[in-house]
Amino acid sequence: MVPDLVIPEVTYLLAAGARTSVEADFLRSLVSGHLVIEHVDDGDLLRAAELVETYADLGLGTVDAAVVAIAERLTATKIATLDRRHFSVVRPAHVAGFELLP
Repeated sequence: MVPDLVIPEVTYLLAAGARTSVEADFLRSLVSGHLVIEHVDDGDLLRAAELVETYADLGLGTVDAAVVAIAERLTATKIATLDRRHFSVVRPAHVAGFELLP
């Protein structure tokens, strides 16, 4: 599952640090269904707002807060991220902490 708010962030990072083909492969994986796009809903945005305020000292941004909110809604316990600083600190409502991949 890939939150829709994450797509621009991922493609930016891939374009900046990888070959063009890697970015294109990521986009194709979304279209093919290999990776599923999860849309952020109103409840996710409200929860993200709470998380942004709760973790203001950490500088938790909207995208990361939305990832947490969607994970809570879907009861996901694993998150694929390179951002261990934020996701190792945030405490989701449904588990003690996320298992961070890779």
